[in-house]
Amino acid sequence: MKKHIHSFEKVLSVSKENIALEIHDFPLLPWTDFLLNPRRLRGSDFLMRWSQGVWSENRLIEAVNENGGYFAIPYGPSGTAPTDDVRAFELYFERLEAAGLGNIKRPDLLVFKKEDKSEIDKFLKVIGGVQELPFIQEDKLKPLLKKAVAAIECENSLWKSKKMPDYATEFSAQKRLNGKLGLKKTAVLPTIIIKEEDREPLKKWQDQNHVPIHVWHVFYDQAFGIPLDEAERLINDGLIQPTIQTFQAPGGATTKKAIYKIYYRYGYPLGDAVEEPKLVSAYVEDKNGHILPYVKFDGGKLKIRKEAVEILDSL
Repeated sequence: MKKHIHSFEKVLSVSKENIALEIHDFPLLPWTDFLLNPRRLRGSDFLMRWSQGVWSENRLIEAVNENGGYFAIPYGPSGTAPTDDVRAFELYFERLEAAGLGNIKRPDLLVFKKEDKSEIDKFLKVIGGVQELPFIQEDKLKPLLKKAVAAIECENSLWKSKKMPDYATEFSAQKRLNGKLGLKKTAVLPTIIIKEEDREPLKKWQDQNHVPIHVWHVFYDQAFGIPLDEAERLINDGLIQPTIQTFQAPGGATTKKAIYKIYYRYGYPLGDAVEEPKLVSAYVEDKNGHILPYVKFDGGKLKIRKEAVEILDSL
């Protein structure tokens, strides 16, 4: 029987290959006694994961909103939860679990035509704002979903994508792909990531709500997108194979998950960084005075590419 992982821990889970931050010149801190929340954040990687996800979703919303023809709102719990207080963030997910909605998978953002903004704003005001969306059954959100042009699943990576070693490497016939074109298994290049555990829930959501889902992946310097249907075709055709990774949650639990790393060239250019973010130091402090330092992105600006706007227009 599959063990249930609390939604708070699930959203903050980090691939163990990305848990590489070491803070030197600090005394040994008793993280097991850290009373920030019941799950006791064990290190800075989880706070970085939290702040990084918030940062990337905000950049996407701003980029869409500044385009002129469209606007975006957060829809899934990771985007509607509090963004400036990790304790409030946890309590938000506690409330979601108590409502029995902790394991429901929804896309992170919804995109609408700008001409529908006043109608959408009125609907959101009635329900109490975007932060209440995850606590409302989807059948009561039909007026909202009927107006949506697209739903967005957001991913992000701490890479300058253009500097990745295989950014410009050409495809060649691969034995592991039965002669189909691709790249070596160890290639390091920008990819659009989809988790195996999210595939069926996202496809089901798309079929039930008749809103096309796209996956948008943000890097430090640019972003890429791909329709969920196209990602499914690539996976089913054997052009993209699963990668097994070990993920660790703040409480220490580890799970192995299959993810799909879709080469950026199979997708479309989504946006370019016109202002690079800064890496700044931050920390949280518990009621006993314990301090947990971490690094987060601050600022930066993403400009939506013409190709992405044309795709939204086609929808």
